[in-house]
Amino acid sequence: MPAFNINNLEILQAVVEAAAEEKSPVIIQTSEGAIEYAGMEFLAGMTRIASEVYNKIPIVFHLDHGKNYSLVKEAINSGLYTSVMYDGSRYEFEENIRRTRTLTKLAHSKKPSLQMEAELGAIVGKEDFVVVSKRQASFTDPDQAQELVQATGCDSLAISIGTAHGILKFKGKPKLDFDRLREIRQKVKVPLVLHGASEIPEDIVEIAEDFGALLPGAKGITNRMLKHAVKLGINKVNIDSDLRLAFDAGVRKVIKTKPKVYDPRKILGPAKDLMKREARDKMRLLGSSGKV
Repeated sequence: MPAFNINNLEILQAVVEAAAEEKSPVIIQTSEGAIEYAGMEFLAGMTRIASEVYNKIPIVFHLDHGKNYSLVKEAINSGLYTSVMYDGSRYEFEENIRRTRTLTKLAHSKKPSLQMEAELGAIVGKEDFVVVSKRQASFTDPDQAQELVQATGCDSLAISIGTAHGILKFKGKPKLDFDRLREIRQKVKVPLVLHGASEIPEDIVEIAEDFGALLPGAKGITNRMLKHAVKLGINKVNIDSDLRLAFDAGVRKVIKTKPKVYDPRKILGPAKDLMKREARDKMRLLGSSGKV
């Protein structure tokens, strides 16, 4: 399942239009940064309307990468979300279990019950409010992954196998620890999630740079690696940076080539089209197209 981060109307429209055309279920995610920018209620309201308009497409509304314990509780109690994520990976293992277990019990107590995504293994990089240095990053231990899932009752687990948040994922050749993924998949029975998995498409980077963006060294996960990760057991793939880049490239091109245009619809429309293309490509790549 592709999971796309949104923070405004155009991103949401791009994703759900692509999902409708591809007949793909889709997960709509809001980060803590998106909530601060647009508001939990506004983001949820837009997604609810999208679900009503595209009522043949299953749409999940998910809190992505909740590091703020209080905010995760607020999201669970709000009744707005279908599922939430709590990232306790920065804590010691036992503390991560304790916090995740408490929030999982709260999520499961709601009617209808919410799904809980946990995380084990801090993913390097910077995206929104998520900042993890190389020193702080750690790969997921398969045995600990099994223990955490059993101890918390969480419904899915985000793991760290070499992906990274942001657009500067690798300095050299991209590399993921597929052997580690195989072992985790053998030990963990709940769905596995891959964060920091954007491709950073070269053609989108080129458009953005042609019209003024400075993106030296931008590099992401290759499609081949991503497909292999899915084959080995990844069930949910988070996509954020690819849509941001497409938005940036589309807006920059209009402003640069059409300086007399001031209508927001004409400035943002091409950006939406480019994001829609990226969302569609991800649905096809991950195999969710045609599942509805």
